[in-house]
Parts: sequence; C-alpha cells; structure tokens
Amino acid sequence: MSITNIVRKVFEARQRDLEKHLNQGQALQETVLSRLVSKAKDTEYGRNHAFASIKGYADFVKHNPVNTYEELKGAIDRMRHGESDVLWPGRVKWYAKSSGTTNDKSKFIPVSQDGLNHIHYCGGFDAVAMYLHNNPKSRIFDGRALILGGSHAPNYNLKDSLVGDLSAILIENINPLANLVRVPKKKTALLSDFEIKRDRIAREAMNKNVTNISGVPSWMLSVLTRMMEITGKTHLEEVWPNIEMFFHGGVAFTPYRKQYEQLITSPNMHYMETYNASEGFFGLQNDPADKSMLLMLDYDVFYEFIPMDGGDPVPLWGVETGKNYAMVISTSCGLWRYEIGDTIQFTSTNPYKFIISGRTKHFINAFGEELIVDNAEKGLAYACEQTGAEVLEYTAAPVFMDQNAKCRHQWLIEFAKRPADLQQFSDLLDKHLQEINSDYEAKRYKDITLQHLEIIEARPNLFNDWLKLKGKLGGQHKVPRLSNSREHIEQLLSLNAKMQ
Repeated sequence: MSITNIVRKVFEARQRDLEKHLNQGQALQETVLSRLVSKAKDTEYGRNHAFASIKGYADFVKHNPVNTYEELKGAIDRMRHGESDVLWPGRVKWYAKSSGTTNDKSKFIPVSQDGLNHIHYCGGFDAVAMYLHNNPKSRIFDGRALILGGSHAPNYNLKDSLVGDLSAILIENINPLANLVRVPKKKTALLSDFEIKRDRIAREAMNKNVTNISGVPSWMLSVLTRMMEITGKTHLEEVWPNIEMFFHGGVAFTPYRKQYEQLITSPNMHYMETYNASEGFFGLQNDPADKSMLLMLDYDVFYEFIPMDGGDPVPLWGVETGKNYAMVISTSCGLWRYEIGDTIQFTSTNPYKFIISGRTKHFINAFGEELIVDNAEKGLAYACEQTGAEVLEYTAAPVFMDQNAKCRHQWLIEFAKRPADLQQFSDLLDKHLQEINSDYEAKRYKDITLQHLEIIEARPNLFNDWLKLKGKLGGQHKVPRLSNSREHIEQLLSLNAKMQ
C-alpha cells in the first residue's frame, strides 16, 4: 500500500473541520478573539488595554488602537532583550526579520510557541490536507519534500533566542519526524550564502525521490535551474519522475508560471498558492480552478479590514466583495490590531475568499492613478500572453517630470523571454492598465496628465545582483514591485548602466 494512503488518514478529521469555513466564519472569528484576549489578559499589554473587561468585538475596538510596527517596536525590542509577559504570555524566543521590501530598516516580528503551533504549522498542515482532498490519487508522501528556507542568527546573544527569516525559524523548530521526509539537510537549509546554498541543495536533492517542493517561486526557480545545469537535463521530471506539487507563496506566481510550465511538463504537476507571511499564515488556495484563497479563520489570528477608500476598520462579517482593504491582525504572537501592510480584495463572503491586491506602501499614486500590484500583475500577464514574452523580475516608479515637462511611469523589466517588439509590449501593457484601472485611464486621457509608460530592459541577473549588494539574496527577500519613490529604481538603473 502507498505510504500516502496510510498518512492520508491523519488529515481526514481536519478536512471535515475545514467545512466550517463555508458558513460559520463569524462564529469562528469570535471564538478566536475571545481565546486571544483571555490568554493575554495578564500581559503588560493586556492590563494596559483592559483585556479583562472585553466581552466582544465592540469592547476590543473601544480599548485598543490600530497599531503599526512603530507603535509596538519598543515593546518588541524589550521582548528581544528577554522580558516576559509583554505582548504575549511568557518569553518569546524567536523573531522573524522582515524582508525589507519597502526600505532598508528591518522589522522584527515576534514568533511565539503558540504562533508556531497554532498559526504557521497549522497552515502547512492544512495545505497538505486540502491538496490530498483535491487529489485522491496523490502519492506525495511516497517521496521527499524539498523545502527552501532562509537563515537565522543569535538574537542579542540570548540563550536559545534566534532572529532571521521565518522559513528558517520554521525549519529550526520543525517536528524531527518531518526531517525524515524532507531535503536538504538542516545544515544546508539554514546556510546564509544563497549562492553556496542553492548549489548544495541542488546536489543533495537531485538523486532523491522528490514529490513536492515548497518556497518562494523566484528562489525555487534559481535552485531548480542550477540543478538542471548540474544534471544536464531539460525537464524537472527527468530528475524527479514523481514530482507532483509546488506549494508557493511570498511573491505573485504569475510572472513565473510559464517558466515553471516549461521546466515541468508532467501532466501530474499541481500548484497551490499560500499566504504565509512573517506575521502569520492567512490563506490557502483550496480550489485549483480558482486563484483566490480561502481565509483561514480558526487559527490564532483575528482579522479586521480597513477600506482603502476610507472608513473605520470592520471585522470579517463587515467586508464586501470587490473592495480593497488593508489587513489588520491580532495574533498569539502578540501583534494587536496590527497593520501588516498588505491589501486584499474579497472575491466571496460565503466562504470568505480573497486575492492579494498589493501593499499599502507598494503602489504608484503620484498623479492620482492609484496603480496597485494586482493591476501591474494583470497588465504584465496580458502583455506576455499577447506577445509570447516572459517576465522574470520588474519594478516600476513614477517619473515626476522630465526635461520636456512630461510625467510617466517607468518600468524596469528583466525578461526571461524578450518580446520580439518591445514597443508593442509597452503599448499592450499601457492599454490593459487603462482597461482595468479607471483612475489610470483617466490620468492617461489624451496624455494630458500622464504620458505613455516607458520600459527599460534590464540586463540578465540585474535584480539578483542588486539584492546581493544589499545582503538580501535568497530567503524571503523580494524585489519592490511598485513605489511612489524613485529610490529603488535609481539604484537599479545605476547598476544596470555600470554592468551592461
């Protein structure tokens, strides 16, 4: 009998529990809020914010402000120095260092034992549960899992306290039994030098029976490309005949999809998007035919949503489909009414399903156009589909006024497959952005406010070289897609010019 068929029984009870997400969303979330507040009532934060008197959501809002990292930074730093019972009961020993996609200043997100067990590992378990439910013929446990991770370092030299990529913290604390079915070995997985790490991962994994892979699409593609170079093979299934699944997250998959489909031609290959951030595990693509994700409602995460067009935060049962919301979370890691910086749109409220639409700080709104990452991804996907091009990496920023007093958006794009006609690609992208964003269309009207966008072609490996210079190659670090500032794009353009 297949090992997967035996292990499948472990997931069956959870598969039944997940059905509560279909029509019991409010009840699940109210239970989570009550549990979090009750457990944290004797912490410093709980005492200062009247947790003992909170009876429901209205009380919670009355006594607790919405926070950004700046409001919690002092408390988090005290926790990093070893203080207990500050934002969450006990001593928190692990801290996930943010990717720094908005600026060079790092954020340190507490990761408590409760957060590990009741948020992050729950998400990983449910991803497998959903996959097995959707694929009754799967043999995913009959082979190994290749799991990419970042690295970690001591936290203020405190005993047993670590700071680093969330993925490294998860690998460091994973159940030892999981190490029996995963590659690479732990020492390799936690290496800090990504170029050395990817080579070692490729060599350790190429002779294993890998059935599934997990990680950020860009970094996973780099590892797989290296393995193809070493083995001399063309398609991944030539190395791993039983590969069947990629659990991916961290960045949008759209720019990478064609490259994966060319690399993995097996009809048995599947893909699942996950929304696993440093702050928590929030969503899973439960239906392969629907790119939106199911919001996970019974972990240690209570959600609120701030309408991007203005208004007060609303709980889950106050959201509407089709609107952009900034996500606010309260978790068992001690993040209370914390704005994580991501924006989402609900596609359904029965069950609650959503897409990630962008970042509260990753957008271009220099001229009232309100261009968000979701617009950019859709525009690029359309231009690629029409021209046969493939985009590997990109970033965009406004040109506020050039020597001819013209304003425009400037895109720096690294192509995996260059379009035959770059101007046609540019025209298609600009046209589709107008079709999907009425504000962009209005500002582009007759070129009065905003002129046609400009595309500058990046040399190969430009973005990786830039991340390497900033010490951010590998792990969960990402290229900033859109910015109102020209800081990032100017650095990239300078590097592009120097090394042409």
